[in-house]
Amino acid sequence: MADKGKMDQAKGKAKEAAGKLTGDNRMKAEGKMDQAKGKAKEAMSEAEEQARRAAENLRGKKG
Repeated sequence: MADKGKMDQAKGKAKEAAGKLTGDNRMKAEGKMDQAKGKAKEAMSEAEEQARRAAENLRGKKG
């Protein structure tokens, strides 16, 4: 999912830049929202991975 987050961030940057060039404030705002959504997806993916590693470590210490 981290790749999807990166894609959303890139798409958002492109939208924001297009909005700035054309003076379209709505597109610029959508671009910022896409970037924020991408960062959130990336953070969630990292948290899931850390939880997965922690669970694996706990399982390994029991056995």
